[in-house]
Amino acid sequence: MGQIALRLRYLGDRARRLKAGNLVEFAKQSKGSSRALLPVIIADMLWCSVRYEMGFRDYAVWDIRLLTGRERATWMTHPKAFRLNKTLNAPESRALMEDKQRFYTDFADVIRREWIDARTASADDLAAFLDGRGRVLTKVPDGLGGSGIAMHDVAAIDDVAAWRDARLADGQTLVEQVLDQDAAMASLYPDSVNTVRLITYLDPNGILHVIAGVLRIGNGNVIDNFAGGGMFTMLDDHGTALYPAVDKHSHVFRTHPVTGTPIAGFEVPRYAEIIAMVDSLARRIPQIPYVGWDIAVTPEGPAVIEANHNSSVFQMKPTVSGVRTGLLHRYRDAIGEAVVR
Repeated sequence: MGQIALRLRYLGDRARRLKAGNLVEFAKQSKGSSRALLPVIIADMLWCSVRYEMGFRDYAVWDIRLLTGRERATWMTHPKAFRLNKTLNAPESRALMEDKQRFYTDFADVIRREWIDARTASADDLAAFLDGRGRVLTKVPDGLGGSGIAMHDVAAIDDVAAWRDARLADGQTLVEQVLDQDAAMASLYPDSVNTVRLITYLDPNGILHVIAGVLRIGNGNVIDNFAGGGMFTMLDDHGTALYPAVDKHSHVFRTHPVTGTPIAGFEVPRYAEIIAMVDSLARRIPQIPYVGWDIAVTPEGPAVIEANHNSSVFQMKPTVSGVRTGLLHRYRDAIGEAVVR
């Protein structure tokens, strides 16, 4: 499918699923940094969705209302990322990456955690897995955006068979060990595993391009996902946080509200090891060259949480960074302007 057809397909899908409430919600979020009337902002959002291929959340989160047309044209967007996934990645990429059990099996040597499938394990198998553990995570095998993840205290599980039945009923059938994270990463927020998202592209010449590095931090939940209440900031090429963090409601955090740890200037430990590991892993799946890798840092080294064939886009709000241009140029430099339009 050609680029224009993909763009029209995405716009058509979004139009069919358009909810007026969402449009107004994002417009109100944008109004926090603009004096324009709400109808004007809504009209501008609709214009940007066509002119710059921009999602409504993109518009709100990245302060697009405040930017000139030339500046707006420099931003990577989620609709553009959708096209990259469809254009660059093989059709089997979804099956290879969204099925967590399959992914854990294929990358067993780098996930650094044990897991069990409650659908195929007996109650006795599950009891043996739980034995000696303080907490475990349960996940929906094909869950996205951190949905369907829960933490469980093993001491509170009185009847393993009944607990297994409950997991089968709610679909959270993947049961896994909770990773111990590096002390520096835990200092950000200890109740979630805080991760690095690396958005990469393996070009036809075998060169891995790190398009963007992102530090994701939990906040009041067991996950660090942006959609699940977490926050993020951008990293430089050496793994140092460039700015304060933001969440999906555009709240800005110079220090973490729970731990008080400063965000800007935080140095991700073992960052060079993370880059080296992702470079190696990308070569295992050359048919999926465009990937968003989620990497935790344990005391023993980096661990892969998951890989995303349809990675979200991360850029920092101009009102936080002071930079009014986006990262579209980094995508074009890595992938080529003929594909990234």
